[in-house]
Amino acid sequence: MNNLIVLPVALPLIGAAVCILVGKSRTAQRFVSIATLVAVAAIAVWMVIDVDANGTLVTQAGGWRAPIGISLVADRFAAMMLVVSAIVLLAVLVYAVGQRDAEGNHVGFHPVYLVLSAGVASSFLTGDLFNLFVSFEVMLTASYVLITLGGSKAQVRAGMTYVVISLLASTLFLAALAITYMATGTVNMADLSGRIAELPEGLRSALGLLLIVVFGIKAALFPLYFWLPDSYPTAPSPVTAVFAGLLTKVGVYAIIRSQTLLIPAPDRAGTVLLVVAALTMLVGVFGAISQNDVKRVLSFHIVSQIGYMIMGLGLFTVAGLAGALLYIIHHIIVKTTLFLTSGLIEHTGGTGRLARIGGIARRLPVLAALFLLPALSLAGIPPFSGFVAKLALVSAGLDSGQYAVVAISLVVSLFTLFSMTKIWAGAFWGESHGDNGTDLIVEGRLGTPRVMTLATGSLAALSIAIAIASGPLYRFSERAADDLLHPARYVMEVMGR
Repeated sequence: MNNLIVLPVALPLIGAAVCILVGKSRTAQRFVSIATLVAVAAIAVWMVIDVDANGTLVTQAGGWRAPIGISLVADRFAAMMLVVSAIVLLAVLVYAVGQRDAEGNHVGFHPVYLVLSAGVASSFLTGDLFNLFVSFEVMLTASYVLITLGGSKAQVRAGMTYVVISLLASTLFLAALAITYMATGTVNMADLSGRIAELPEGLRSALGLLLIVVFGIKAALFPLYFWLPDSYPTAPSPVTAVFAGLLTKVGVYAIIRSQTLLIPAPDRAGTVLLVVAALTMLVGVFGAISQNDVKRVLSFHIVSQIGYMIMGLGLFTVAGLAGALLYIIHHIIVKTTLFLTSGLIEHTGGTGRLARIGGIARRLPVLAALFLLPALSLAGIPPFSGFVAKLALVSAGLDSGQYAVVAISLVVSLFTLFSMTKIWAGAFWGESHGDNGTDLIVEGRLGTPRVMTLATGSLAALSIAIAIASGPLYRFSERAADDLLHPARYVMEVMGR
């Protein structure tokens, strides 16, 4: 059964090849893509149940045992991320089929989207640093194509910024790989867990900080976030949504995995991470307040909310890390929902600029509800999922005596609420700035906003389900956090000893 771990990576690649072969039929491409991601989601759900009940799943490519061969590993953390990412990728694909702008006008959308899905799954499941690098490059190649779909000058310019920064991170990652291999003779993460501890203290600390910088660029941490607010808003709405909700969390995943598995406890940069987390929260939320476009407000909030996840990691306690994992689950769903909603706003109002839209709540109450639910959750208003996740982080911070970063997180929550009310007042509750045409939400044929609304509504409902099931989800997160902070079990499963 362990060999099934490869399917979340292999199936999207096979699906991408099939989509290329049937490229003349957009209907066939849609069927293949949706069927592929449904299968991946089903496998991911089975995987998380099996891992939680029976322990870590490991497979060695070609039968070569670690550290010689390529290891694919699914522990609770990886399986959790795989489930959430599969659900988001499927929902965004359905949304794209409903919108048709990016999906219907470009024959390459479906194969590239599936390649992106394979890169995301591979990032979560790979057991060695070199294949993590390869997975990142697969995502980079696919995401560059997706972010420039449409070919406008603004998109190409933003895409170039995204690619240049990503290539810089890749160069630094290669340097880190070279240093690591030269010093230890391996890149298998389970094997490195023991070998890095044997290195001189200075070299261990330098490697840890270098990995934080590499993955921090991809996660948009302060001060490495500057590329994100200009890159994401110019892309088509489905692309922006999947980038905003998912891709930065791959960077967060890599930071958590590397800091807990590779870096010995005495050398973990807890204080550095807490300072970076606080600055990331503040810079992101202040940037959001200063914006007057829905997508740009939400883009700066990606940066701000990443700070909460790093805060939980920086505590290096089971409670703190469990809060961070729960926050990741909540944020991927909520942020994707908000960006899909912003796409519906643009589709209906013709623009996302707050000065040019208004009165949406009166004309389209369904759209208003789809925005309000995740917006309140993002701000941490009870009883939504964001409140539960922030409460877990605040409690862990207080227990650890980190009062300053806890205070900053609470202040940032208030500013987040303020920026959400700014969007609500300008776009939904304000005066209408002209006739925006027919209420497209209620049209019923395929390709109209009804399909887009269905995909957005499903994620909004899932965010409510997360709040309802927060108890079991937090307990699962605690078990995953305990695994991460005690990596001996991970090493034993991978190395077979």
